[in-house]
Amino acid sequence: MIDTSLLVWIILAPLLGAILNGGIYFYHIKKKPVPQLVFSIIGTGTPLIAFLITLSLFLNMVEGGITYKQELFTWLSIDSLHITMGFLGDNLAIFMSMFVTFVGWLIHIYAIGYMTGDNGFGKFFAYFNLFLSSMLILVLADNPVILFIGWEGVGVCSYLLIAFYYNNKDNVIAGNKAFIANRVGDFGFILGIITLFFALGEVNLSFTSLEANISNASTGLLLLSGFLLFVGAMGKSAQIPLYVWLPDAMAGPTPISALIHAATMVTAGVYMVARFHFLYSGIEEIGTFIAYIGAFSALLAAVIATRQTDIKKILAYSTMSQLGYMFIAVGLGFYSSGLFHVFTHAFFKAMLFMGAGGMIIALHHEQNIFKMAQHRAQLPIIKATFFIGVLAISGVPFLSGFFSKDAILAAAFQEGQYLIWIIAMFTAFLTAFYMFRMFFILFIAPNKHLENYVYTSKTITFPLVILAMGAIGAGYLNLPTVLGGEHMVDTWLAMLNSNKIHMSHLTEWILMILSVAVASAGIFVAYKKYSEFDVFKPEEETGLIGNKFYVDELYDRIFVQFSKKVSTFIDKTLDDKIIDGFIMGTCNQFITFGKKVAALQNANVRFYATFMLVGMSCVFVYLYISLGL
Repeated sequence: MIDTSLLVWIILAPLLGAILNGGIYFYHIKKKPVPQLVFSIIGTGTPLIAFLITLSLFLNMVEGGITYKQELFTWLSIDSLHITMGFLGDNLAIFMSMFVTFVGWLIHIYAIGYMTGDNGFGKFFAYFNLFLSSMLILVLADNPVILFIGWEGVGVCSYLLIAFYYNNKDNVIAGNKAFIANRVGDFGFILGIITLFFALGEVNLSFTSLEANISNASTGLLLLSGFLLFVGAMGKSAQIPLYVWLPDAMAGPTPISALIHAATMVTAGVYMVARFHFLYSGIEEIGTFIAYIGAFSALLAAVIATRQTDIKKILAYSTMSQLGYMFIAVGLGFYSSGLFHVFTHAFFKAMLFMGAGGMIIALHHEQNIFKMAQHRAQLPIIKATFFIGVLAISGVPFLSGFFSKDAILAAAFQEGQYLIWIIAMFTAFLTAFYMFRMFFILFIAPNKHLENYVYTSKTITFPLVILAMGAIGAGYLNLPTVLGGEHMVDTWLAMLNSNKIHMSHLTEWILMILSVAVASAGIFVAYKKYSEFDVFKPEEETGLIGNKFYVDELYDRIFVQFSKKVSTFIDKTLDDKIIDGFIMGTCNQFITFGKKVAALQNANVRFYATFMLVGMSCVFVYLYISLGL
């Protein structure tokens, strides 16, 4: 390992951007208006600096095969517990940092065009930079405690950004929902870290030390720790049963939807499982559990997406579904395959969200796909890039999503997890269906009017074009051997000791052809039903699927209403009648007693003389009796 002072600057660059934009924004609202260009330069320049530093470290690692570390100071030292404020720049961390900073930078550029004219322009970029900085703390953390700081940081920033337009009550509720659902997962995450710390014999908490001492722990405690850590991932990465916050998070501005769903927050759970690969490799039961949760989450989200009408919610459910694929991979020990899908997904999902945002702006903030189709406008760059994104996520050869998703399907088949493989294949069919349903309705189905051209800002189209290149070409970085590739991403992430595909080429070809056939079937069904669909007779979100299996209502009945009843009981009965009743009752007794005593202090001399006479008489009587007079 080589010490470097650069790792912290990857984090500090966007953090300083957040501080500067926050300070200037206060000056803007209190003293004198500041041009949006100032916020834009700071907001986009600092992520670019973070990307360039990461790129320089990456290039050095390619040449020298080295790992970077940086320890700033000892944060906490109690008995055998030592926590350093340290950062780790190994292959995994630099791999994640590369596309987090790059895609994050492009989304920041996009946000300039999207948020232009908004009164909270400066505040938005302050939050945005802070969000990116928190994600980089999470990725570059040297130990689970520092990782948890970044983990919580993205949670807080997501709350601030989802509820950015806080004058709307629904946005505030959505922000609260995301915050609370994530806290449930975070509680499991904390318990997982504590369990692991004691299971390993209270060793140093750095990832290197944890991996070196993993054999010290009993299997039972490792199972418990692995499960609890994954509870955290369920919350952060929106998997069953803690996924309900993700669709509602669409209340935030579209740039934050792109940032959360593409390269940052929701992928944190997948990254965390990969970071703890040395733990999960030894507890295959939990790994299989993770894979099944991923498979059922992918299927559930895909089914719900087929009946949604809000463009951003369709994309939100597609994110949850794709995250399910990633968890299938990491659960089965194919960590590099899972991270490769994170990598390709970052490009096409960011592009899809940003394209959706461009259409929403052009159509005066309309988000219902049928109404958007009724008022369709000519948006050639957005249409072209959106089509590329739809092709990529549907697994159409030879775009990036095809390679990364196909690797996961092959992994499930090779490991003999045929139920997971069947679920994943059916989900692939549904994915192609609901994504092309959306595309045909938005761009193809007749709308019976002349479509006018609407200008789209360069700050919106430039990132879309760059991301489109990534959506097409990113998959070739991990081209499988059967297609003449060298698994470059798998090789780069060799430190994870991932399982490898070792099937015959014939089997791989058959699986690949099946995957393409399934995706083609989904596209064909969508084409038959929606290419000539009458957009003036829109579908409604009705029935079991349209109402998302009533899970929100069920959670409301079980958790929210129950919590309200408990809170009401504590407030009105336990607090008011029992605790306050006891305290106030006791006080009232003292007050009553005091009033009676106070009656003796009435300043009446004759009253006092009477009492003195009575007292003296009692004394005399006592003396008379006791002395026998």
